[in-house]
Amino acid sequence: MAQKKPKFYVVWQGRKPGVYDSWDDAKAQTDGFAKPLFKSFDTKAAALKAFGEKPHLHVGKPTKPAAKQTKIDGLVGSPNPDSLVVDAAWNTATGDMEYQGIYLATGQKLFLKGPYPDGTNNIGEFLAIVHALALLHQKGSNIPVYSDSKTAIGWVKKKKANTKLEETARNAELFDLLDRAETWLQTHRYANPVLKWETTVWGENPADFGRK
Repeated sequence: MAQKKPKFYVVWQGRKPGVYDSWDDAKAQTDGFAKPLFKSFDTKAAALKAFGEKPHLHVGKPTKPAAKQTKIDGLVGSPNPDSLVVDAAWNTATGDMEYQGIYLATGQKLFLKGPYPDGTNNIGEFLAIVHALALLHQKGSNIPVYSDSKTAIGWVKKKKANTKLEETARNAELFDLLDRAETWLQTHRYANPVLKWETTVWGENPADFGRK
């Protein structure tokens, strides 16, 4: 007899919201609870992503069948739930930039900064990673930090934001933050792995602002 594929359950509204790997645990949070919101998913990565999003995007809609595992899926594996995921958003109309970080396992937002005028997405991604590293350093935590920006990860490794953006009176605060971030990288040691969020395999970065 074929083994039943595991399911993962997202509880947005219940006694204790979260992601559960058994129906019994999820049911305990929703059974008898007024207006519970929950849904099952075929993969843990999909469940974790959904938990960080608004429930109306998922509840009442059919779950997409899990894609077949490809060779690259096996090589990449799954994201570590015990991690901090960051992302930035840049408004092409106004030039405003903001960034945020969430704890992947629960979807809890740990910080949100901005908007900053006359920024760029790469600057936001860089500042988000450094902000995450500084926060985790302060807490004495060595958990990984995920970003979907190869450019920003490269800047962090080099401890230098190689931006072409010109400094102006409007973005002076942003350049001050860049200077402070570079100084922090040059004066602190950290053991946190800074990893690439594999969007093609895991889906959209859970810290995404959802404005695409």
